[in-house]
Amino acid sequence: MTLYPKIITDALATVIYAGTKKNLVESEMLADQPVVTPSLSPQGEVKKWNVEVTLLFSRETDPFLKSTVKAAEAAIKYHVRQVFPNDTESIEVNIKTEYKSAPRPEDDKLLPDVKNIIAVSSGKGGVGKSTVSANLAISLARLGYSVGLLDTDIFGPSVPKMFQLEEARPYAVEKDGRQLIMPVEQYGVKLLSIGFFVNKDTATLWRGGMACSALKQLIADADWGELDYLILDTPPGTSDIHLSLLQTLSITGAIIVSTPQQVALADARKGIDMYTNDKVNVPILGLVENMAWFTPAEHLDEKYYIFGKDGCKNLAAEMNVPLLAQIPLVQGICESGDSGVPAALDVASPTGQAFIALAQSVVTVTNRRNAEKEKTMRVQVKN
Repeated sequence: MTLYPKIITDALATVIYAGTKKNLVESEMLADQPVVTPSLSPQGEVKKWNVEVTLLFSRETDPFLKSTVKAAEAAIKYHVRQVFPNDTESIEVNIKTEYKSAPRPEDDKLLPDVKNIIAVSSGKGGVGKSTVSANLAISLARLGYSVGLLDTDIFGPSVPKMFQLEEARPYAVEKDGRQLIMPVEQYGVKLLSIGFFVNKDTATLWRGGMACSALKQLIADADWGELDYLILDTPPGTSDIHLSLLQTLSITGAIIVSTPQQVALADARKGIDMYTNDKVNVPILGLVENMAWFTPAEHLDEKYYIFGKDGCKNLAAEMNVPLLAQIPLVQGICESGDSGVPAALDVASPTGQAFIALAQSVVTVTNRRNAEKEKTMRVQVKN
């Protein structure tokens, strides 16, 4: 038999690429024409046909890469045997892969146009960390800064709902030879969350490695552009996600959110220790006391300390870090978060004013930190 490149191309036209639902030829995944060369015996007879094909994928982490390569190899061998059923020459198929996009920058070169990266953390859940993150981001934008908010809680994302964007689906753009995710913009803030890519009613059942890989894509494979502040809304506690962030990004500083309640403050101490231990060394910019007191909407001059009084304020003094703000518990905060219209949008309200004051404090402590301390180094983990 004589094996022509067109026979190989015809075989590849039977393989469907799951990413486009089209075959490999229609998907323009053939880097060039297949190369077919014979291996000859000493007598000049063909003993074996060597087939070399190069397939183009968008990126090295393409989820369909391995299955597509296997399917292409099987299709070539099957198709050739269908065309030449009586021939005995063996066929060796070598499929190479190349990538359309440029490689991802190294971690030290990620987000070069982002001036400050602020992690908003809490030792435990339920203290309003995401509420603080969202309203801080909006308040910074209202002060005239360019701001991004990255929801790093892979298993419990809240940004889509809090910004009324549960149906939003970010799209990709071609930039510098790479396919980059474009953050969604709302209320003057650039936003990304895993919640934009998964079913809002379905649990995300991923192992830690998968979650960290998804998080890194939201950081490294997104077009964040120039930002004065990138706010990281982190999950509660200390986890793989936190370690992944510390390994990937040079974090300017951390803000710890807690309620005045003693059980919350005990966990806040652990959050502070995570950032300040000698292997991490991320400065604590300050503490935010959320739900500092309850104020009825009808009686804004009244304060009821239902979770205790000044617990976070006292902890800040003990730890020698600034108390950035005390945010009152007002019914409107919960309602605004659920409706996707955060309280910071109403700058005339007491809560809106509290978040503006928080943003101003964050700007002050960040500028002071940058003037007095060296840039934070990424955490290096040795196996």
